[in-house]
Amino acid sequence: MMDLLYVELKRTWIQFIRYPAEVIAGLIITTSVFYGLFLSARYMAGPSFAFGDRLDAVVVGYVLWTLNLYIINDIAIGLQSEAQTGTLEQVFLSPFGAPRVFLARAVASLALRFTLLVGIVLLLMGLSGSRLSFPITLIFPFLSLVMAGYGFAFMMGACALVFKRVQQILGIFQFLLLFLLAAPFEESTGIMQSFRFVLPMIPSTGLLRDLMARDLGLDWATYSLALLNGIAYLAIGLLVFSWAEKMAKKRGSLGGY
Repeated sequence: MMDLLYVELKRTWIQFIRYPAEVIAGLIITTSVFYGLFLSARYMAGPSFAFGDRLDAVVVGYVLWTLNLYIINDIAIGLQSEAQTGTLEQVFLSPFGAPRVFLARAVASLALRFTLLVGIVLLLMGLSGSRLSFPITLIFPFLSLVMAGYGFAFMMGACALVFKRVQQILGIFQFLLLFLLAAPFEESTGIMQSFRFVLPMIPSTGLLRDLMARDLGLDWATYSLALLNGIAYLAIGLLVFSWAEKMAKKRGSLGGY
């Protein structure tokens, strides 16, 4: 598995440096979209309105949304690209198995995109005046968030295997994901206070907002539920992907597009 990860990391790095314009464009677009929304919100609120720690919480939500888009697109769009180029069947014939190959690619891509994500965070902090904290404990909810993100990425990959063209499905899911990650469910009351632990990535997102935007410590009891959330969605994603693989093979449509 480590050999596979090393090869995919090398492959991703070559693609990363071969197409620098795409990397720069992604950085500019992601930052510009947030800054445009920020200026619009400030204009509607008026010059005397102070965002306070709400701005920091929104920045965290937006960055996590961007991160999850990277994760999902790396698997779902990557799988669709393999089908277009006619190399998807070779991936499934690999001795490692398709899920491991796509997971290794996603992890390798995430390792390089993390650098891009840091640049986005610094730009957003500079443009909006946000002041985020980066305690070492944020790595724990970050990992549980990524696990749930990979789970959903494999679900979207399963859709790509079965339905082939999933751009519209991904578009709908992107807006839904923006709502889930931007809304402060951790401050909800009543039934939503418990129901948020069932929603994907929400417990981890709330913990990251507490750590980075509100300067609170890590609630280990809540983190244990967030970790279970991440493990559960990763397991569900892999099971759904395995089912979609069997369906595609049964139909004989694995390499079709």
